[in-house]
Amino acid sequence: MLTLSHISKKYGKFSALEDINIELDNGLYGVLAPNGAGKTTMIKMITTLLFPSEGIITYDGVDILEMGEKYRDLIGYLPQQFGYYKNNTPVQYLSYLASLKGIKKEEAAKKVNDLLGMVGLSDVKNKKMKKFSGGMIQRVGIAQAVLNNPKILVLDEPTAGLDPKERVRFRNIISALSKDRIVILSTHIVSDIESIANKVIMIKDKRLYSMDTVDNICERLDGKVFERDIEETEYETFEREYYVLSARQERGHLHVRYYDDKGETGDNSAFKSEKAIECLPNLEDVFLVVYQSDEYTVSTSDDIKHCI
Repeated sequence: MLTLSHISKKYGKFSALEDINIELDNGLYGVLAPNGAGKTTMIKMITTLLFPSEGIITYDGVDILEMGEKYRDLIGYLPQQFGYYKNNTPVQYLSYLASLKGIKKEEAAKKVNDLLGMVGLSDVKNKKMKKFSGGMIQRVGIAQAVLNNPKILVLDEPTAGLDPKERVRFRNIISALSKDRIVILSTHIVSDIESIANKVIMIKDKRLYSMDTVDNICERLDGKVFERDIEETEYETFEREYYVLSARQERGHLHVRYYDDKGETGDNSAFKSEKAIECLPNLEDVFLVVYQSDEYTVSTSDDIKHCI
């Protein structure tokens, strides 16, 4: 079990994270927050690239800083951008990293071949990576992160810049890897974790806002998310009264999905309640509502989700 106890990180007078307390066992944990909220800071402390200003991180009850190299042997890490040699093939690159990790040559050859099959790159394993797409490079990144069969797999914004098809492929691979290890996936893209995370960790105002299942987090907005059609000329007035989650043109009208914190659309409103349809909240709704007043770069999923 990986435990963060009262973890804070400060840079002089600036505080990046404050009093974070979480316990992680085998499974996939999505760390969800906008850019600049402290996700990468927490990831770097878990991987020992940064040290906490306050608090302690333990693995099975032992301080990870005291474990030193033994702890790092348990970690697989895919940073936002990882270095690789463009003129290397995946086989050459992974074989080189395997040697750095102390894996014997015969074992490394089999492991590299198996991992490239797992990430769907067997047919290009001997081609130079300078010709690879971003998605293919990220798949090589996953392979290098699990070369040592880590107990803790940490992925920092792994799907940034990938097209929807590659993101789906990536999620499927990560989901399979989470069955017998701790997987921590840090992202600001809701769809990356909504369908695969066992629990979602949300950070707000430098502190832990929530750590729960997707269903339990979404229940917080029950009875407060609605959809309806309005005239385009009504949009500015509507937006002043409700928090609009999404809007799209549909047969000459605007179809809006919106949040009503009173849960009573139409009362004391210029918009009649009988035109509104209550919807089941999704994680994207929660993300937008929780961070609506924060000055972050907010990115949500590519697809507007319809109410059920």
